[in-house]
Formats: sequence, C-alpha cells, structure tokens
Amino acid sequence: MTVPTVGERLAEIRRMSRLTQEQLAERSGVSVEVIRKLEQGSRGTARLDTLHALARALEVSTSALLGDASQAAARGEPGHRQLSLAEIRRVVAPVRGIDGAPLVLPTDEPPDLDTLRRNLHAADRVYNAGDYAVALRVVPPLLVNVRAAVGLAGNERQDAAYDLLARTQHVAGGLLIQLRADDLAQTALSGALDAAQRSGDRVVAATVIRTMCWLLMRQGRISESAELAVATADEVEPRLSRAAPAELAGWGWLLLSAAAAQARDNRPEEAADLIGVAAAAATRIGDRVPASDHLMLVGGFDTAKVQMQRAEAAAVAGDAGRVLELSALVPPAPTISTSAWRRHRLDLAWAYAHLRRYGKATAVLTQLRDTAPTWLRQQRYARDIVESIATGRRRAMTDELAELADLMGCAR
Repeated sequence: MTVPTVGERLAEIRRMSRLTQEQLAERSGVSVEVIRKLEQGSRGTARLDTLHALARALEVSTSALLGDASQAAARGEPGHRQLSLAEIRRVVAPVRGIDGAPLVLPTDEPPDLDTLRRNLHAADRVYNAGDYAVALRVVPPLLVNVRAAVGLAGNERQDAAYDLLARTQHVAGGLLIQLRADDLAQTALSGALDAAQRSGDRVVAATVIRTMCWLLMRQGRISESAELAVATADEVEPRLSRAAPAELAGWGWLLLSAAAAQARDNRPEEAADLIGVAAAAATRIGDRVPASDHLMLVGGFDTAKVQMQRAEAAAVAGDAGRVLELSALVPPAPTISTSAWRRHRLDLAWAYAHLRRYGKATAVLTQLRDTAPTWLRQQRYARDIVESIATGRRRAMTDELAELADLMGCAR
C-alpha cells in the first residue's frame, strides 16, 4: 500500500473542509502557489512552519498532514559549506570486530575519571558557546577515552564511569543535532540512554530523553516527540514537597519539551497546560541551584525559561504581538542560560519581522551574529527570518542585513 504524501493529505483534508486553494491561502497566510505546488508534489520538502500554518487554518493537528511521511517535514541544511563530520562519525558509529569491540581505541591509557569529567565540562562549554568547529575536534577523542575508561573501571566505579559515558554521548548527540546529522545523533543518544540506565541516574536518563524529543521534533515527528516527553515526565514526576532541584528541573524540562511539540501540533491548550505545570516546578525550585553533578544537564530551567516557552508558543501560533508582550517579561540575559536566551531572541526577531519592524528584527539578529555566528548559521529558523526581511523590505538592503544574508546563505 502506498503511503500518502504530505501534499496528498493536504489536498484531501482541504477538500473535506470544502475550501478552495485560494480560500486556504487566505486563511493560512501561505501563498496559493506554495499550496498548489505542495498538493502537486512538485515543491520538495515542506517546511514545518508552513505545514503548521496550513494545519491551523484547516483546524487539524500538524501530524494529520505529516502522517507516516513525517520525514517530509524535516528541515534541510542551510546553504553553506559543511563542517566535516568524518571524525565524529568514526567514533559515534565505530567499526566493530567479530568480538564486538570497536576498532577505534585510544593509543595510550585514558586519563582518570575526574580528569575526563573536567574535559567534558570544557567540551560542553565550547558546544554551548556555539563553536561547533572546536567541539568537533574535542568531542571525538574525549568519547574514545571515556569508553576506554568504562572498560577499565572496577566494580566500585562502574556507575560513575557509565554516568560519564552517558553525559559525553549526550553532548555528542546535541552537537550532531545542531549540525543536522540526525541519524548519527540518534545513534549517540541511544548510546547515552543505555549508559544512563547502566549508571542508574534517572536525571541523566530524563535529560537524554528530552534531547531525543528535540531530535524527533526537528525531524517533523511532532506527535511522537510529545508522547515521549509526556510519558517520560509521568514516569519521573517527583513529589514537589521533597524533590531535589535537579529532579524538579529534569521533570520541568520534559514538560516544556512536550509543550513545544504540542504547540507545533496545533494544540495550544495542551501546550499552555504543560507550561503551567512546568511553572509550578520552577517556582518550587526558586533560588535553589541543582547539585554540581547535575548542573550541566538541567541548569537553566527556571521561571525565566518558562516565560520564554510561553513566548515561543505564541510565535508558533503566529501571534507576533503576544510574543513582544511576553518577551518584555523575560529578565535580562545574564540570569538565563545562553542557549535558551539565543533561541528566545530568534522568536523576538521573528515577531519584529512579522510586524514589519525590520530594523528591530535586524538589530536582534545582528547581535546574535556578533556573539554566536556559528550557532546562528546553523539555525534554519534564523535563515527564514532573514529571508522574510530581505523580501519584505521597501528600502535598499542595509549593510547589516547584507552581512546577515551572506552568513545565512540567503539570496540578495
């Protein structure tokens, strides 16, 4: 049996709704030409934000359009030279011999676990700073050494060794998601989850699941992402009266992941409910900081992040004015994790661009370019915003916008 394409599903649902292509275009804000090409199957990969706008107009979930062809919503690579993934591919998916042992082994005895843990923290800082070229150099040898350390660890240190392996694989998985190497990311995260289960640390395991949900959403597997996040949140739900900050934060991050997926699946009420529960967890944490061994994993979950998630949900719903209102309630950047702050700033840039306040949008993007150019270049969302500014402006392109367009690989 042939699986219907996204275009075929779109055409079927549109006809059932008794809408013409022109009427759907008016309701959704998507051009008739795009709708026609999607239904004819001649447009190629459909962008997730386009499908979400069409789903909202048709009053169905985005998953209804994606169906079993959810890969059609996966976002493609920006038009720029790829960073080489050869070394990290060799380490994340190693060639194995007949005995199952990987052929990639360290040439010397690996450092002790404490040294490797410090190296991991350094690699994580590089990754979160958006310096992916450096991260691609430091993560592969670190992962090789950590694996070797697991094999050498005695019984009394096995849990600690597997915990370190889970965290290292998790950083590798996050890096690969940013570089849009989905299959490699899945391999790295699956290994991270296996190691977390061996270590017995449920906070680490929950954090790996959260990143898996992010990967699923990036692939357009929205409903699966929501289901996995909700199921895991239910499994690890702590008792608010006695839970440690790390347990509350790990649970809260899963709730926000589920909310992000539900918002993109055109389920705003479910998203709002999940954000509300996450807010209760953030309030319970208050000023308490997760213990140092978990801070790298769950740090950044607080009332500010919850507020940013509300703004993101408004952006997904296409309500630019609401994004600006909610953004005004987000505290200054120094109190917020770097990655969450950058992602929120893209929502703010989108809102300004949507309201045709192109100067404001360009200023936000320029600030991101100045502080995290490699990260920005990898964001398809940012590229879409730059393209919308470039096509919507009435005046000549400014130098700042021209530099952004060059960075993102946009036509000028």
